[in-house]
Parts: sequence; C-alpha cells; structure tokens
Amino acid sequence: MHDVAVLTLLSRSYCHLCDEMREALQPIVQQHGIPLIEVDVDAHPGLDGAWGDKVPVLMLGAPADGVEICCYRLDRGALEKVLRDAGP
Repeated sequence: MHDVAVLTLLSRSYCHLCDEMREALQPIVQQHGIPLIEVDVDAHPGLDGAWGDKVPVLMLGAPADGVEICCYRLDRGALEKVLRDAGP
C-alpha cells in the first residue's frame, strides 16, 4: 500500500471533535511509531470544499491520494485494521 504508513488528520482550529480525535490518536501513533500529520482544512480551500463537512477526518496517506479511515470520532477498530494491513 504505502512504503511508510503516514496518518493525516484533517481538522480545524475551533473544532472540539478535532481536539478529541487528536488526543485519542496520540497513544496509538506513539505505540506504532507512525507519523501523524495534521492539516487545517480552513487553510486549504480545496480540502475544505472536499472534506470540511466531515472534519475531523483521519486518513492513511496524504489528502490527495489517502484512504479515509474514519470521521467525526476515532474508530479504533478501523484504525488498527488499517495499520495491520499497511504492514510494519
């Protein structure tokens, strides 16, 4: 799938759900040693138009070609499955 798995969190600064997902992700990304990139959709009009209604959105990969894992709230089961499928 990807050489190195990278998670992208699409968020915005005034979003309490974004804060909750970011906090819930921290122990998981630390445990797996996987990079988490956060992108503010309000700073990118194209992303806001495509994803703004679903924020926060967690993706495997970059927004341009990534795969959506979950939105609004962290789905730990879906994330763990994606991380297992992505390999080491």
